[in-house]
This record gives sequence, structure tokens and C-alpha cells, in this order.
Amino acid sequence: MTNRRKFLAGAAMAPAAALATPAIAQNKIRWRMQTYAGPALAEHVIKPAIDSFNKIAGDEMEIELFFADQLVPTGELFRAMQKGTIDAVQSDDDSMASPTEVTVFGGYFPFASRYSLDVPVLFNQYGLNEIWDEEYSKVGVKHLSAGAWDPCHFATKDPINSLEDLKGKRVFTFPTAGRFLSQFGVVPVTLPWEDIEVAVQTGELDGVAWSGITEDYTVGWADVTNYFLTNNISGAWAGSFFANMDRYQELPEHLKELLKITMDSSHYYRQWWYWGGEASLRVHGEKMQLTTIPDKEWEQVETAALEFWDEIAAQSETKAKVVEIFKKYNADMQKAGRPYRYNT
Repeated sequence: MTNRRKFLAGAAMAPAAALATPAIAQNKIRWRMQTYAGPALAEHVIKPAIDSFNKIAGDEMEIELFFADQLVPTGELFRAMQKGTIDAVQSDDDSMASPTEVTVFGGYFPFASRYSLDVPVLFNQYGLNEIWDEEYSKVGVKHLSAGAWDPCHFATKDPINSLEDLKGKRVFTFPTAGRFLSQFGVVPVTLPWEDIEVAVQTGELDGVAWSGITEDYTVGWADVTNYFLTNNISGAWAGSFFANMDRYQELPEHLKELLKITMDSSHYYRQWWYWGGEASLRVHGEKMQLTTIPDKEWEQVETAALEFWDEIAAQSETKAKVVEIFKKYNADMQKAGRPYRYNT
């Protein structure tokens, strides 16, 4: 009874709010994550996964999601994350201008993949994960997980039926993809993501080479372009989740595991959403007419890509190592034959 009286007396003296609020809620971990994607696209490429994470994490952790350029411009994402201004990022290395040896391979590295499944296999079975982990650890950032998005196609106002038609076209695309395509007369243009639709309408841009047809329809670009080129310069966009190293290390192990599972679910969602969407919209979409550059002529682009690989490989030992993995992987897929590659 004496102990009980002492407990009740102490409780009466304690502030009511302190007793009413669970301790775990007072210590809730809060992260701010910015994605490369605008609101309409983020509804598919990341929001379902983050909503799921927050629901499961409950009072322990919450990730607040911000869309393209909402907190900082996409090109400043890496620096903001490195400094801890934001805690995590979903982007490709190229777009966020990370100062690593692997930056050039993010986004659409020309013809590094043919299908979306190539990307996770390259990272998980051919050694890219280890290289990315090492490179980002050097600069205080945790590379969390890589996955695939859609292939890279041209969506344009005027039809593209030959390489000649590409000349002079002002196109919104990724840095490395733009550098590669410039040899065919394409004029790469960099603008904030949310300005692209208007830029096509006003004639500032002739088109985009930033996505597949699923995104063209999802974000509104199919409403301002008339043609979709079925040839692509890459089978899948390679993007990743990243986090500030210190903030990541502060997480308890079970939340690190939950984060991993959440990212895996995001990767899986995109695999089927893009794969099905690309086919369905080519067949049933009514907003853009399909055009194709003949295979014989397109071989010039594929040959140029291999030369581009060698140019990149000559720049550093790490880049050479990545290019060698690409070569080995694609050689293996070619030897494996159908359905991995269709030998001709």
C-alpha cells in the first residue's frame, strides 16, 4: 500500500501531457525524402511504397515525401542529401549530379540494358551493388537499392522515321543520354521537370527522350506530342534510393529491414506497371502515332553506343570495371538466347 500511495502521488505531480503521450511517439524518427518524379508519376513510382512504410512503421518512423524540385532542384539533390538538408532521395545518379565515378551510368546509359529485369540482375548478381556501395560510402551517402524503370523513347511533335529526322530536334533528356544523342544532331535541353509540358506547347522543345510511353500518358506529355518512336536507346532507366549516411546509421536494425522491404515492393510495382503499360498503350493508346527507324539504320546508333562505352571506360579504373560488367552481362544474355536475347 505504501508503494502504491507513493506511485499515485508521483503520478499526480507529473505533467498530464507527459503521461498521455507514449514515449515512443515523442522519439519518432522523421525523414524527408525527395523524388525525381512529379506528383502524377510519383503516384506510381514511389508513393504507394512510402505510404505502406509509414503505415507499418506507425509511431516509430515517418517518411515525408516531396516531389520533383519541391525542396531543392533535382540537380542539387545529392548535395542536399549529403549535407543532411534532406534525409533520402529517389533518383538516378546522373540527374542528381552525384560526384562519383558511377554517375554516368545512372538513368539511361546507352544500350546497357534491353529489358527492365536486366537492371536488378546487373546489381544483384553481376557486382554493381558492391561498386555503387563503395563509391557512395566515400562521399558520406548510403546507396540503398537500385531498380529499373521504363525504357527510353522519343516522344515528339513531328514524326521521326530516320536518323536524319533527329537533327536539330531540341529534346529534354538525361545528361549522359543527351551527350550520346548529340552526335546524331539532337540538341539536349535541360529544364525543370514541371516546365516540360508547356515548353513543348510553346515550341521551346520539340520533344522528350526521358521515358517510355507509360510516362508520356501519365504525366501529360502524350497530350502535347504527336508521335512515339518505337526504337529506344536503353531498355530501362536505372535509378536508386539513397540516404544520408549518418541518418541511415541511426536507424534501428528492424527499421533498416523495413526500409529494404519497402524499396523491394517499389521495384516490383514498377516492373509490372511499366511492362504492362508500355505494351498496352502502344496497342490501345490513341494519343500518339507510332513511328520506327528501320533496323539497319538503327544499327548505327547501337554501334555508336559501344564506342561510347569504350570512351567512358577509358576515363577511370572504376568506369572500366562497370563497362566490363556490362559487356560480360550482355555477352552472357546473347549466348543464353531466347527469351533473354533474340539472336539474329
